[in-house]
Amino acid sequence: MTQAFVTGFITLMSLILAVGAQNVFILRQGILRRHVLPLCLFAAASDAFLIWTGVIGFGILAQMAPGITRLMTWGGALFLCAYGVLRFRAAYLGDYRLELGEGRQSLKKTLMTLAGFTFLNPHVYLDTIGLIGAVSAQYNADSLRYAFATGASFGSLVFFCVLGFCARLLAPIMGSSKAWRLLDILVGMTMWTIAALLLSS
Repeated sequence: MTQAFVTGFITLMSLILAVGAQNVFILRQGILRRHVLPLCLFAAASDAFLIWTGVIGFGILAQMAPGITRLMTWGGALFLCAYGVLRFRAAYLGDYRLELGEGRQSLKKTLMTLAGFTFLNPHVYLDTIGLIGAVSAQYNADSLRYAFATGASFGSLVFFCVLGFCARLLAPIMGSSKAWRLLDILVGMTMWTIAALLLSS
């Protein structure tokens, strides 16, 4: 069971380390030091839900709704493009008094944004329900599959907590509007790049 747990942990880490919209958003919130713990827990819990769905019901969803992948691809690309526009607009306006001061987005709105990045991204389903579900199929015993899923879920929790809380180390150099403008341009470019990759896949 230990081997299955470790395999699940390593498999998840190998998939989640790639730069994605969800990771960039949590990194940005970590720099702002806003709602970091709830965001990390939400992201990890969402991954765990999808991981266990993949391990327990691998392939069932795709068979029941074969058109869902294309629908999620277009919806996810639209969401990423819209968020990219917001970041480019923020960089163009350059008014970061709310970012650097007391103004902040509510926890509810922040979680809703993260939910969009999580559940409107078809790659999340391919990685968790698809790939992790497929890898777990190598284990014949339920106990080993469940240990694998537990390891993968724990890996997600560790990753997001490290990402969110270690981002605070960047806070001292993010005290100027120029630094935030650069970050928003990079975030916007990342969102549009991911959207383009979704549509071309």
